[in-house]
Amino acid sequence: MYSTRAVGLAPAFRQAALRPRNVARNPVLRNLIAQRTIQTESLPPSAEQQILNQQRLRRPSSPHFTIYQPQLTWIGSIANRVTGAGLSVLLYGYALAYLVAPGTFDSTHVIEFIGGLPDALKYAGKAILAAPFAYHSWNGLRHLGWDMGKFITLKGAYTSGYAVLAATAVSTVALVFM
Repeated sequence: MYSTRAVGLAPAFRQAALRPRNVARNPVLRNLIAQRTIQTESLPPSAEQQILNQQRLRRPSSPHFTIYQPQLTWIGSIANRVTGAGLSVLLYGYALAYLVAPGTFDSTHVIEFIGGLPDALKYAGKAILAAPFAYHSWNGLRHLGWDMGKFITLKGAYTSGYAVLAATAVSTVALVFM
């Protein structure tokens, strides 16, 4: 075999030996080529999902936000979404409760219930409701400014972000002590 490599005839011999007409005549070559290097197994369709889940578990995960330094822009965006969702859940939850039991959740009963609470609990409840309301409101105005083309630069985004945080703090304190 060494001599055929030196002369460069090995590819020509392989090509001649593996021509379709030569393979069809020679049973040894036919069996050699017909052998598979992998084995397959017939599985039911329900096993497909399990195999995919196992493959996904072994797949490396891409970098997540936990490896990045927190920035005011994306923390503000996440906080805006969370406060909006929280306020929506409270509003729709109260509306559904009022529809289900209007006698229990009418304004008279709610005022009586809140009036009977200790002052510390009232102030805590007001702060818990006022902070997301104030933040979401001020950040909504910030987004309206962005829609008008204001504060779009990086410096403007940070300046308006800090302004929203300051306005939220002042508004929350004002709402709590009203």
